[in-house]
Amino acid sequence: MSAWMTRLTDRADDRQLVRPMAMSERWGILRGRAPMIVRLALGTSLAWLVATELIGHVQPFFAPVAAALTIAAGLGQRRSVVVELVVGVSVGILAGEVLITWMGRGAWQIAVVVALAVSVASLLGLKGMALMQSATSAILIAAVLPAAATGNPAVARFLDALVGGVIGLAMTAIVPTNPLRDLDREIQSVLGGLASILDQVAESMRLRDAGVAWTALQETRALQPTLEGLASTSASATEVSRISPLRWSQREHVRLYTSTVHDIDNAVRDARVLARRVTSMLRHGEDPPDGMDDAVAALADAVRIFGGDLQEYERFDEAKDKLVAAARSATEALSGSGTLNASAVVAQIRSLAADLLFASGWSAADVDSWLQLDD
Repeated sequence: MSAWMTRLTDRADDRQLVRPMAMSERWGILRGRAPMIVRLALGTSLAWLVATELIGHVQPFFAPVAAALTIAAGLGQRRSVVVELVVGVSVGILAGEVLITWMGRGAWQIAVVVALAVSVASLLGLKGMALMQSATSAILIAAVLPAAATGNPAVARFLDALVGGVIGLAMTAIVPTNPLRDLDREIQSVLGGLASILDQVAESMRLRDAGVAWTALQETRALQPTLEGLASTSASATEVSRISPLRWSQREHVRLYTSTVHDIDNAVRDARVLARRVTSMLRHGEDPPDGMDDAVAALADAVRIFGGDLQEYERFDEAKDKLVAAARSATEALSGSGTLNASAVVAQIRSLAADLLFASGWSAADVDSWLQLDD
């Protein structure tokens, strides 16, 4: 029962951290989406133009629709998922047109069309959004769109979807986002939040105030959606740097950024455990060992330096020195009579330092040598 109540409390705390966005933030979001808006506008228009002028289709509704779906799916999706989406739309269209031509439109016809479309898509190995698009495309054909006036309607719709999908893929290469800017913006957001959390944990130990550490714990939990968005942006940035000639020069720098994402995620998880342990230690009236707050403050400084070094392309020496110093000073601060909570705090400081050292390019052997960690 207590665990259940804790989860409810955590969710309520996370909701309290959500705040309305200011208009300046909304404009910032709009500016960030400008390349996507351009891709959508140009891609859908070009898909319609190609389908009508080059292929000669009278009402190529699915060409711009498929282009829009492909471009939107490309935001944070891998190229294989985009291809699957195009195939899913095409399967739904083909199944819908073939059956509706034979059976007409109606309630039971929709059931048959959807069942066939999803069955074929499943046999082709489609899943998630691609599977659902096969169903919705079949429904649209069966319930809304009339058959094409000339030619084979199934082939016409199928070709429209393929045209739109190919153009959508092309637009992600011709009008790409800036993968470095996108990655840096999200990584700096995570690192800025992590540094602020560590500052609060250090302050809580100086003040002997469990409430400050508890607030830091809630803020660490609230970082999870940002971390999930960072993982999605990392996958998208990698794809853009590979398929867009305009971004090929950034591939190595993108690789550097993306190689840090997993370790940054681990560091945030370590910070969450650290905040929880410090909260427990202070709530039970235990005094943190002398110098422990300085070690955590040094971690916060190292995180800020690490973020700046990441922008400057891998000059991590100062950040590495601070991380090693923080881990060692935390260990030295723990006396032989240290409590269980104090020992756990030291362990988390060392783990967090290790994860950031991994992110800066150190190997496991290097970290073991300097920190003498087991993993």
